[in-house]
Amino acid sequence: MPKYSMKRDGKEVGPASVYAEPHTMEGKKVTVAGAIKDTSGAQVMDDMNISIGKISKSLGKGVKTSGIETRGNGAATKGRIARGPMA
Repeated sequence: MPKYSMKRDGKEVGPASVYAEPHTMEGKKVTVAGAIKDTSGAQVMDDMNISIGKISKSLGKGVKTSGIETRGNGAATKGRIARGPMA
């Protein structure tokens, strides 16, 4: 089936496969063999920065949860703990 240009108002619209072949930033053709990596699944997981909730591989410690409870909050709905440097 032939590919047709979908120009509208002087601009190309529609799928890029109509007007541009897949290519790298250097202008070379993309191959499937270039996209496949030879690393194992365990190696890929070690390289990823995975986080679950407040626990992260790169962060080390979790989010700071200690602090000083402040006074005079009344009907505070969000928080009563001050965690910064109180000078």
